[in-house]
Parts: sequence; C-alpha cells; structure tokens
Amino acid sequence: MIRLTKIFTFETAHALWGYDGKCKNVHGHSYKLYVTIKGNPIDDIHNSKNGMVMDFGDLKVIVNELIVDPFDHAILLNSNSEHKRLGDTLIKEGHKVIFTDYQPTCENMLSDFALKIQSRLPQGIFLAKLKLYETETSYGEWIKEDQ
Repeated sequence: MIRLTKIFTFETAHALWGYDGKCKNVHGHSYKLYVTIKGNPIDDIHNSKNGMVMDFGDLKVIVNELIVDPFDHAILLNSNSEHKRLGDTLIKEGHKVIFTDYQPTCENMLSDFALKIQSRLPQGIFLAKLKLYETETSYGEWIKEDQ
C-alpha cells in the first residue's frame, strides 16, 4: 500500500452556538485540509495511469467538488440551533450559508468531510487520513485506523 496526500485551502466562517468563549461569535478561518489516500499502484502498461495509486488531478476534482467549492467563502451554522434564523437572514441578503446538522467545529467538519470523500473514491482507493488546520497552530485529524 502506498499513501498519497494532497493539500487544499479554503476560507470559511462559522459560529458555535452555546459555546462559552469567543468562538460563539461569527468568525472565519483560512482552513488547510490534508487528504491522504492509500492503495496499490496500477500495474498495467496499457493503462494511462500506470504506476499511480490515483491521479492527483482526479483526487483534486473530488475534493474540490465536495469540500472546497461548497465551503469556500461560506458560513457554516448549526441548523439545530438559534443560528438557523441568522442563516436564513444571511441567505435572504445573498450570502453563502451552509447549514449543518452538527456543531460546526473542526472535529465535526472532519467527520463530515471523511464521509463525503469516502463516498466518491474509486474502488480500491481508501481514505487513510484527514488533517484540518483551523489556524496555523491548531488542527484536528481523522485517521481511518481509529474508526
């Protein structure tokens, strides 16, 4: 098995309903997402992807479609909280809002991203790890072996 990692960046705001610190307020982050997959390199001289586990470009298409494009310059709000009203107002004013069914913490975002990415990987390719930097010095990890 070989592991490959591709790094993605996006800007997203969120607010944590009921939190007892500053993060209860709407604020943004420059997220950096490390996506690590694993699999065996293709061993077929007639395959244009010979020698690759997965083309980095193909992984980029999947992660951009599922994570980067929807989340970039959006605000994440928990639809099961009082933030639902705030989100509805922002949408009416033309803002990009993503309602989650979870508190939009780094930890919960990782679980959400893992489910999304795993659902789109080709047969024989497995999501091994996600690392999500919320700030330059703070990140969370999702590791398949821990699941």
